[in-house]
Amino acid sequence: MRLLFNILAISGSAMFAGVMLTIGVTLGGYWKSLPAAEFLDWFSQNDRFIIRTIPLVVVPTLIGLIGSLWLSWSEGGLRALWIGAIACVAAVLVLTMAWFLPTNAQFATKSIPLDQVPARLDTWLMVHNVRILLATVASVLGILAVAR
Repeated sequence: MRLLFNILAISGSAMFAGVMLTIGVTLGGYWKSLPAAEFLDWFSQNDRFIIRTIPLVVVPTLIGLIGSLWLSWSEGGLRALWIGAIACVAAVLVLTMAWFLPTNAQFATKSIPLDQVPARLDTWLMVHNVRILLATVASVLGILAVAR
């Protein structure tokens, strides 16, 4: 059971980082190439595809992290690494709820003034890079926990 939770925790957080990396690099680069109105049109028509991918990686990640922490609770060093990994993923989820969901809704509903779109997209991508880093760190912490 421990192996299954460890696999879900590490591969889930790595997949989460990969999904976000793809969104940031591939879609982010494309979005920045579009005029503001075209970006908002694209986002309003396609954001549902992005939204669908996140639960596919978040659910296994959370199951794996919680299970790995639970099974390693009595081992102080491992517990600290798993708590660190959970903190990273929790920070990603907080950023997602606090910043990305409202901003994505503004993009999708085209409720942001066109002259503010480029700056908001730049901020979106900068904060998105933080999420990628946090998910990657969660995966590395899981690898370190398993390697002990």
